[in-house]
Amino acid sequence: MRQGGLVGPFPSARGRLANGEFGQLAHDWEQRYRRTVITSDTVATALVVASIGNFFGARDAANWHEKWGILAFGTELLVLAALALSRAWAPAVLGQGAEEFRRLGRSLFTATVVLALGGIALTSRNIKLWIFVAIPAIALVTMTTRYVLRLWLHKQRKDGWCLRPVLAAGSPETVRDLISRTRKFPHLGWRVEAVCTTDGLGSDGADLDGVPVVGQLADVASHVRRDGYRVVAVTPDPHWSPDRLQRLAWNLEGSDAEMVVAPVLMEVAGPRLHVDAVLGIPLLRVSMPTFTGGRRAIKGVVDRLGAAVLLVLFAPLMVLVGLLVLADSRGGALYRQRRVGKDGREFTIFKFRTMVAGAHGARAQLADRNEGAGLLFKLRRDPRVTRVGAVLRRYSLDELPQLFNVLTGSMSLVGPRPPLPEESAAYGPDIRRRLLVKPGLTGLWQISGRSDLPWEEAVRLDLRYVEDWSLALDTVILWKTLRAVLHGQGAY
Repeated sequence: MRQGGLVGPFPSARGRLANGEFGQLAHDWEQRYRRTVITSDTVATALVVASIGNFFGARDAANWHEKWGILAFGTELLVLAALALSRAWAPAVLGQGAEEFRRLGRSLFTATVVLALGGIALTSRNIKLWIFVAIPAIALVTMTTRYVLRLWLHKQRKDGWCLRPVLAAGSPETVRDLISRTRKFPHLGWRVEAVCTTDGLGSDGADLDGVPVVGQLADVASHVRRDGYRVVAVTPDPHWSPDRLQRLAWNLEGSDAEMVVAPVLMEVAGPRLHVDAVLGIPLLRVSMPTFTGGRRAIKGVVDRLGAAVLLVLFAPLMVLVGLLVLADSRGGALYRQRRVGKDGREFTIFKFRTMVAGAHGARAQLADRNEGAGLLFKLRRDPRVTRVGAVLRRYSLDELPQLFNVLTGSMSLVGPRPPLPEESAAYGPDIRRRLLVKPGLTGLWQISGRSDLPWEEAVRLDLRYVEDWSLALDTVILWKTLRAVLHGQGAY
């Protein structure tokens, strides 16, 4: 058992603790992790500000206090105040998705605007240094330290530590799905420790997929107060009428539990969801997905600039890969293939050749060995793949020439997987929504298992991206792509 560290031990559902200790353990590590993040942000900001102030202030030592010391202290105080006011240290967002970095970015942008307005009001000539050097440097350092802390937190969660105890309340079918998802993605920090169902029974009697059923849906609040669960996950069940949900929320007041209600009508998340009070009724408002406008224009600019920079950086590697492909087997270094892009328009995709010449013609002979899901054709040990091609596929190096597709505008850095024409022709109306945006060099499918994903899950991820796209989501996907590529999971 660990003592005195950042985290504390977390028991399994079988090793139940005394009343309330579930919540106390979760509360303790949440507060310690929050203090660690606050300390990290404070120290990082202080170091950046002090380094810039000392470096530039040394040239004007006589007026250091007047010109540099006050600005340095003011900048640090302003950044920390913006972080606090934007709730960038809220335990609910720390280590959770893109929202943590979105709040961090919003805080630093707010600090930049206030600093600029203050500089104009005070007619300070030195304010530009703090706006264009100090704030970007603080952003780089704090985001890096936050990411390092998050990696550490996710590793702890995979080992069974730093988890939030969840009481799931709903039908056995929907609760089972929730249990499966939390076990598949432990880095999200949830672990279902107990279940309440309508009749107080699970599919396995007193258990549901190994999690004990502790009572009926009417008993949720009493179990939370007794055992101290940190999350109450309400999943769909006919029992949950608006009146009962409201009464449950009232009964949970005063506890440390967060009530989370799973949507039953649609799978939409992210910036499109808004809760409005209309005529005294709380309504879940879903805004229309944006396929044009300012943010899309910014995405297009970022795509082309990013592709140009990456092509310059990877040019030596691409030359080396091309030579290895030519030396390994007969045929050209590049492989051209027709794919379907935005609005169903076809384009030619570029990849490094990973198969022997004439591989497409031999596909019909391997049709009975297809291991791909849905409309995809995949073989884990495809005899057409060359030795060099197997390595290129494992680390996605064969996809580097697609940067030219991004540069010319037929693809994006992030988006759904570009389908073949024969795949697209078999799409139903719902799946065709993947074609509302440009296909991507990487996407949610890339960071979630690639070829190991079931067809339905791959489609769901692509549709989720189309519906819930944001610049922040693109940034997170690009960041996670590097780890997915290095691990090589699901690539064949």
